[in-house]
Amino acid sequence: MEESKKQSLFVAQLKDTIEEKKKRLGRPVRYHITTMGCQMNARDSEKLSGILAEIGCEEIPTEDADILLFNTCTVRENANEKLYGHLGIVKHFKKLNPDMLIGICGCMMQEKDEVLRIQKKYRFVDLVFGTHNIWKFPELLYAVEAENQRVIDTAEERNGFRDHMPARRKIWFKSGVNIMYGCNNFCTYCIVPYVRGREQSREAEDIVREVKALVEDGVKEIMLLGQNVNSYGKGLSNGETFASLLERVCAVEGLERVRFMTPHPKDLSDELIQVIKRNPKICRHIHLPLQSGSSKILQRMNRRYTKESYLALVDKIHRELPEVGLTTDIIVGFPGETEEDFQDTLEVVSRAGYQAAFTFIYSKRSGTPAAEFEDQVLEDVVADRMQRLIALVQQFASKAADRDEGKVEPVLVEEVNPQRAGYVTGRLSNNLMVHFPGDESLIGQMVPVLLTESKGFYYMGERRD
Repeated sequence: MEESKKQSLFVAQLKDTIEEKKKRLGRPVRYHITTMGCQMNARDSEKLSGILAEIGCEEIPTEDADILLFNTCTVRENANEKLYGHLGIVKHFKKLNPDMLIGICGCMMQEKDEVLRIQKKYRFVDLVFGTHNIWKFPELLYAVEAENQRVIDTAEERNGFRDHMPARRKIWFKSGVNIMYGCNNFCTYCIVPYVRGREQSREAEDIVREVKALVEDGVKEIMLLGQNVNSYGKGLSNGETFASLLERVCAVEGLERVRFMTPHPKDLSDELIQVIKRNPKICRHIHLPLQSGSSKILQRMNRRYTKESYLALVDKIHRELPEVGLTTDIIVGFPGETEEDFQDTLEVVSRAGYQAAFTFIYSKRSGTPAAEFEDQVLEDVVADRMQRLIALVQQFASKAADRDEGKVEPVLVEEVNPQRAGYVTGRLSNNLMVHFPGDESLIGQMVPVLLTESKGFYYMGERRD
């Protein structure tokens, strides 16, 4: 509470600072946040946006702003290079507007080497902070804006103050809610445990309180977020599990849909499957990352499940939750992957019946054990495998989508269709997109739609009242 009060004081002081800047500029103080990476980063950006809006700044869609923040991802090396490409462009903006404040935050700023590179080679960057001290944003911003300091503050330890920050949602009827932070899995290809830290679960009462407040503010769909939501509750003294938390969230009056991202196959319990089965509010969509269908490669990835145990779990989900749409992540060309290993992956895709799959070519990530493996796969071999995988995924995804044709299903309308005049776009519970005739008055509404034609990855439909 003391820290929360301290940050509130900085917010109050920033309001005066921004008001003075408005008068000097003769216009609003404009801000922009460029978000890279996962849904957790997107949620953090909403919190940063909430602070900036509260102190009187106005959001704009372009990076030539007075306050420009980059919320970074570092899962892959090219994510880091993407940031440096942006910095090369905005350096020109700062020359035109010397008062421009450029800040960098997020996972990449928990890497000491990258922070040092920013500090030495990008002197025009004014503010650097990491994922662990995002809650200090008002204090750090004040030091730059009011005291004209260059601030680099990348804490190693986390706390939960970020969960008390105001948030400015991009979509008024949907919101993410962090239920935990960090990861204990240490997959050999992944940098996340090193930059996000170890798993830390929030108290269930705090999560439910946040969900209730969001629902009172008009939110209809909540996505519960964590690096591995299935391990929620470890470290809490009350025996709470992810399954029990889901039931508590579903009990919130007025909430219409609940999603979650991302579960780990090794931790998806029978209890969770039964909770989903008996709670219609929980969306019929499970993202179940595979990464590889080869037990040998899975062991090398430190995924802690096998091809056989994964398929047994998929069979159980299809048996208990036949209406659920399964999606997945797959890495092609992990070090040591042979054609036989790749065939195992194709077999799992054929048997699992994924509705969609996010496919990635393995790329070395410095700081991870896999980057030191010597048996990297040749690029032309990986490219060929990727083409074959995508073709197979599309084949089975089309079949998975066809099963709902002719049904009337509720669709949460998200936007006016940008490609087709007179149409709106929304999502089914199983996460498939639907396009049907309508106008912007339907945005944020749950509408019954007859699914008339499957297009493989989305449906055409017509409204049924």
